[in-house]
Amino acid sequence: MAKAPKTQFVCNSCGYRSAKPLGRCPNCQAWNSFEEEAPSVVAPAGRGGYGGVSGGKLTPLSSVGRREEPRTSSGVPELDRVLGGGLVAGGVTLMGGEPGIGKSTLLLQVADKVAASGGPVLYVAGEESLEQIRLRADRLGVTAELQLTRDTRAEHIAALMQEHRPALCIVDSIQTVTVEGEGAPGGVAQVRDGTSMLTRAAKETGTSTVLVGHVTKDGTVAGPKVMEHIVDTTIFLESVGAFRLLRSVKNRFGQAGELGVFEMRGEGLIAVENPSAAFLAERPVDVPGSVVAATVDGQRPMLLEVQALASKTPYPNARRVVVGLDPRRVDVVLAVLERRLDLTLGGLDVYVNLAGGLKVPDPGLDLAVALAVYSAVVGRALPQNVAVFGEVGLAGEVRSTQMALRRAEEAGRAGYQRLVLPPGLEGHPGVKSVEEAVGAVWRGTEHSRAH
Repeated sequence: MAKAPKTQFVCNSCGYRSAKPLGRCPNCQAWNSFEEEAPSVVAPAGRGGYGGVSGGKLTPLSSVGRREEPRTSSGVPELDRVLGGGLVAGGVTLMGGEPGIGKSTLLLQVADKVAASGGPVLYVAGEESLEQIRLRADRLGVTAELQLTRDTRAEHIAALMQEHRPALCIVDSIQTVTVEGEGAPGGVAQVRDGTSMLTRAAKETGTSTVLVGHVTKDGTVAGPKVMEHIVDTTIFLESVGAFRLLRSVKNRFGQAGELGVFEMRGEGLIAVENPSAAFLAERPVDVPGSVVAATVDGQRPMLLEVQALASKTPYPNARRVVVGLDPRRVDVVLAVLERRLDLTLGGLDVYVNLAGGLKVPDPGLDLAVALAVYSAVVGRALPQNVAVFGEVGLAGEVRSTQMALRRAEEAGRAGYQRLVLPPGLEGHPGVKSVEEAVGAVWRGTEHSRAH
């Protein structure tokens, strides 16, 4: 006799499963988050196959046709960059971000651009009244005709997509969408099944769909992790000072890791066409410890300022404070400076900061960190027209980095004519060690010129 399937309990915050309800989730630490999930019934295997069901039809790969996914512009170039060229017909995008960061504002601007170009837009308002959306639309100068609804039942949204065939459907937010018979809105089953149903409707109708998702306290999208597997693209909007960064972490139709830069103003989110100039706008002049670094975030080259400060420590153990960079890589660079350049750091507190509030895990920032710390310790400022990049090895060698040509071109476009960079770039001798880099900067040796 077959055993009855066991009931499982699922955390509605992270999707963790347990055989019994728990007061606190051991995975995400959420309290009272477990809900009972009905067990699934699997038919026993028989002689005629698995559960008496024969296998489905197989399709050889060679017989599958090739098809380019059609794209349409969102009307916002920075968003098109992050999406890999624009909105994909039938593609589903999940957008996450903290409350009030500008997700709804950006999507309302996109809806206006798409509707103005002739494509009907369906906007599902799950968290705001239609009057609130009208007030935001007036503030943003939205003039196109949008089709709004407060109906958050997944079956009805899918039916509207089938009936009206919109070019774009925006669901704000997926945590408010309900599926009949699946419990309270925002639960694991509701979010999972609602995402699946809307994704299926988007594929059938060719509608570009954007789902807005809540985030947890650690910055990840709330709900089961399977939701991110269902959608085609996952993007996050984050705040860095006065700027908003839009970053893709998953993209089935393009390059993941792309970055878009916006500035929040009264008229909405405005694209920053030259992030390098924006992030270097407040850089001090002729101050020791300040270095312009040519870095890459995703596929986007940018110029950022690396700052360093060294001061005599009053404590038995010197402090090492790092903001915006990988602390372990900074520790390696400091060790190289002490060993290869005989720079005494034992009695000094060292502070290293990537100005602007960004966090960039780029090994190409190592050389900028080395020169910034050296400059801060010896009290000599770098020349204003110098930009640097390169990875530093344990032997003090300067190693090549990815997208070196694009870094050099970005530095030249910003007016930095002297580059200190690793060897290997055609037409640029480069420097082979940290010692050479120090000599190239303060002896005026011009190792390379930007295009």
